[in-house]
Amino acid sequence: MNPTKQLALGLLALLWCALPASAADGPTPPKAEKKDDPGKESFAETTHTITVAGAKLEYRATAGTLPLKDDEGKTTANVFFVAYTKTGVDDLSKRPITFAFNGGPGSSSVWLHLGAFGPKRVVLGDEGDAPQPPYRLVDNEDTLLDLTDLVFIDPVSTGYSRSPEPKEEAQFHSVEGDVHSVGDFIRLYVTRFNRWQSPKFLAGESYGTTRAAGLSGYLQDRHGLYLNGIILVSAVLNFETLRFGDGNDLPYVLFLPTYTAAAAYHKKLSSDLRSDLPKTLAEVEKFALGEYATALMKGDALPEDERREIEQKLARYTGLSADFIARNNLRIDQSRFCKELLRDEHRVAGRYDSRITGPDSDPATERPGYDPSDAAVKGAFTAAFNEYARNELKYDNDATYEILTTKVQPWDFGDAKNRFLNVGPTLQKAMTQNRDLRVFVANGHYDLATPFLATEYTFNHLGLEPALRDHVTMGYYDAGHMMYIRPSEHAKLKKDLAAFYKSALPK
Repeated sequence: MNPTKQLALGLLALLWCALPASAADGPTPPKAEKKDDPGKESFAETTHTITVAGAKLEYRATAGTLPLKDDEGKTTANVFFVAYTKTGVDDLSKRPITFAFNGGPGSSSVWLHLGAFGPKRVVLGDEGDAPQPPYRLVDNEDTLLDLTDLVFIDPVSTGYSRSPEPKEEAQFHSVEGDVHSVGDFIRLYVTRFNRWQSPKFLAGESYGTTRAAGLSGYLQDRHGLYLNGIILVSAVLNFETLRFGDGNDLPYVLFLPTYTAAAAYHKKLSSDLRSDLPKTLAEVEKFALGEYATALMKGDALPEDERREIEQKLARYTGLSADFIARNNLRIDQSRFCKELLRDEHRVAGRYDSRITGPDSDPATERPGYDPSDAAVKGAFTAAFNEYARNELKYDNDATYEILTTKVQPWDFGDAKNRFLNVGPTLQKAMTQNRDLRVFVANGHYDLATPFLATEYTFNHLGLEPALRDHVTMGYYDAGHMMYIRPSEHAKLKKDLAAFYKSALPK
């Protein structure tokens, strides 16, 4: 054999043996895709049109993630967001932008997104009760998009927001870690999308109001980012006002007017108290902060005749029996109230919205087995978002969209361990240093998660100087924690917020 030919055949044999078995045995498989860079931005953009107050509004929706990086440039988390920006805006310095989020801790932003402020809303019953599945979205006639661009943020471990290293997500599950990560995302978004000169607002609900108050300080101090306004929906800044427990009588006082509102709604009060609810609530608030608070402060030293008088008044204002109140030592916590109010009907009242009730699965127990006002909305919002993200926003992701997760527990309260978290001083400091910062607080009369008197108490103890007190505006709604799920109150909220934005924007 020709030496050259022999060498060629030998090399060919060596090459054949070196090939993987799959290549030798059949067609070459497709190359494996390169693993995505955990720090890579990922967006899906779509364009839409909506009619608000009779005017056509064109907007761009951007759904995707922005990576947060540490000082060494390592990606620590990819934060999911959905942004809505009005198209055709020539001067972004005149166009406000609002960063919105919910609470939990452990909640995605879906509630404010598809319930209150976004251009689409979930269809619910006339009173905010659950419709029959399957669920659907419609244009939101009360969206804030005609007033401001909107960015809905899912904190790490909620929604589609994840850390590349799941074991490291615990660093975000704390008061401080949460504020820092959301604040750093806002700074990054403002930079990435050229919004430093835009008027900037925050909107938070429930624990999201705790986050918003924390952000008011962190954004100013860490990033030099000053806000024009903050919207607090169903606020909790001082947890002492909400946490029932031995040695803390404050919540019993502050929940009382909301118990009255719930009892009136379910016709458990006398007709004279139900005929004029605002008047009744003012009467009960005066009693709560006066006679009732004084009685609780006396403790076991309360004279027997005064105790009996307080029992009778509490029975009149709550619809509960004087005997039940006596057995609970004048102190009715929220869960026992929700169980007892409708016990004779074998139903329980909702915590988030005491207007909404459900069957009592175990009438013999002292506390409800579930919250019917939560059950009324969770399925509808979950299904609607998953359909909307893939089919309208064109954002494909097979991961679970964590609507409300327990993966963030136990939540680290940091410096507030062994005491009650209170971010009120942070908000007070931010308002003092940024004297143009304005705050709007939305309160639901039937909210047994963050009752309105607790919020009033918090702001009355904020320590603002007199010149700044009128920078806080309170709104009240005949609904619960998510007042926007009741159409009439959603429209009222939109009207109130339109006035708020006007007051907070540069003149």
